[in-house]
Amino acid sequence: MLSVIISLSTALFVSLFGTPLLVRVLRKRSYGQFIREDGPTSHLVKRGTPTMGGIVIIGATVLGYAVANLTSQRMPNPSGLLVLGLMIGLGFIGFLDDFTKVRKERSLGLKPGAKIVGQGLVGITFSVLALQFRDDFNRTPATMNISIVRDTPINLAFAGTAVGLVLFVVWANFLITAWSNAVNLTDGLDGLAAGAGALAFGGYTVVTIWQSYQVCASVVTPAAGCYDVRDPRDLAIVCAAIVGACVGFLWHNTSPASIFMGDTGSLALGGAFAGVSILTQTEVLAVLLGALFVVIVFSDVIQIGFFKATGKRVFRMAPLHHHFELKGWKEVTIVVRFWMIQGLFAAIGIALFYTEWLAQQL
Repeated sequence: MLSVIISLSTALFVSLFGTPLLVRVLRKRSYGQFIREDGPTSHLVKRGTPTMGGIVIIGATVLGYAVANLTSQRMPNPSGLLVLGLMIGLGFIGFLDDFTKVRKERSLGLKPGAKIVGQGLVGITFSVLALQFRDDFNRTPATMNISIVRDTPINLAFAGTAVGLVLFVVWANFLITAWSNAVNLTDGLDGLAAGAGALAFGGYTVVTIWQSYQVCASVVTPAAGCYDVRDPRDLAIVCAAIVGACVGFLWHNTSPASIFMGDTGSLALGGAFAGVSILTQTEVLAVLLGALFVVIVFSDVIQIGFFKATGKRVFRMAPLHHHFELKGWKEVTIVVRFWMIQGLFAAIGIALFYTEWLAQQL
């Protein structure tokens, strides 16, 4: 537990005091955000605000994880390194996207095809490596089973190992792409994505700590309700570091924001969230733990689908937070209320997770 606290505290410190340094560097280089002209007019005043703040979120997370391992004299485990690798890889794709926007002085970054290819390469690498690194209990960081609160009997290798590997890679990449783009869409108001991210990963910190205390310690006679997860304590350290990094960044990202996380941060956070959901065997539970991101995505899907079918709009503007802006809600009001929604669903997710464990004890 001490390593988790150290991880969170270190990442919080680095993010809180490192962000102003990054702001000065970005302002000196004039790396400011370009605002889409078809968006809410209130956003035009944000033009030129430094972006690419995800750099400090990623850096703080890595340092938090490293310091926690060093101080507790423990070796890093594959699961934690895989999530960090996924986070850094997608963050790099986001950085290229942000840098392209800054260099070309427009609100459009990488071409969609290039972005998808980049996300795919990172996702495939993660997926393949996640099925390696067996421990003494023959556990790998990920499994080919579809999971809800834990693995279900539905195994993607039903048609053979090779086919199962392909299906798992496709499934994992779907989750990685979906969650990274969901966080990216949510990052539209000052502090919205950072605050929601802190709450979502806070939920996963609770889940992974509980899994680490209830991990299956025997192959022959496993305890009732134990979790067959390879490195839950490692994942708890990573999740706590991300919470600290988001909270520290949020100090500078709340309205009026002095810096935006950009695609560098949103893709990194979304990828890390997907990776944690896969490695903790909670792929469906993640829908509750990250519910706000799901709601934001579906508002966009509904808007596009309904407009193409009928020529009419459901919302004044999508994603959903812009709809409320155009209704006259203040930005801070929207952000705080959306945080409350995210916190409520994360609490429901944790309650469901614990209730399922209690049911296993009966």
